[in-house]
Amino acid sequence: MSLDRLEKQIAFIKEIDKAKSIFRRNRLLDNSRYENDAEHSWHIAIMAAILVEHANEPNLDIGRVILMVLIHDLVEIGVGDTFIYDEAARATKVEQERESAERVFGMLPEGQRDHLRALWEEFEAKETSEARFAGALDRLQPLIHNASTEGHAWKKHGVTRRQVESVNSRIANGSESLWTFAKGLIAGAVKNGHLEE
Repeated sequence: MSLDRLEKQIAFIKEIDKAKSIFRRNRLLDNSRYENDAEHSWHIAIMAAILVEHANEPNLDIGRVILMVLIHDLVEIGVGDTFIYDEAARATKVEQERESAERVFGMLPEGQRDHLRALWEEFEAKETSEARFAGALDRLQPLIHNASTEGHAWKKHGVTRRQVESVNSRIANGSESLWTFAKGLIAGAVKNGHLEE
């Protein structure tokens, strides 16, 4: 193994530590502080291992799903977190995230660079069973956080039930049963006054 290869890998590992400093709009479940990107990705990776039986399609490559969710937000190192309910920001993020992906994954040696970049592209496209399930978990996790923190981010940003259902209905593409569960969380949040009708 060449020293140049190892140096590139270590540089990437140091760079992705920055994900710990990118804070999201969601609070931790104990409502003590905002969650960061690294915590979000770790949480979804564990969810993937635990909830795989609820995927729409059997025999998923769970290792691929876990790696996908671990790297899916690394592009935010270059552009920050985009609030899922901010439609104007979402419209401009695609090109910014592509440029960030080129830079962040480009730090790695060629084979690893191409592999992780392809996994990120797969996650974004949501065309494979693995990507659809990963995407379902990426939507479900913050929904659980909002429902468990009395709608903290929803209330703070004036998010409505229609918006939550629209954004999160994609959960069904990866797991119908998780979408049924999510709809129950949404209905409960409305009933409890944590989400505007």
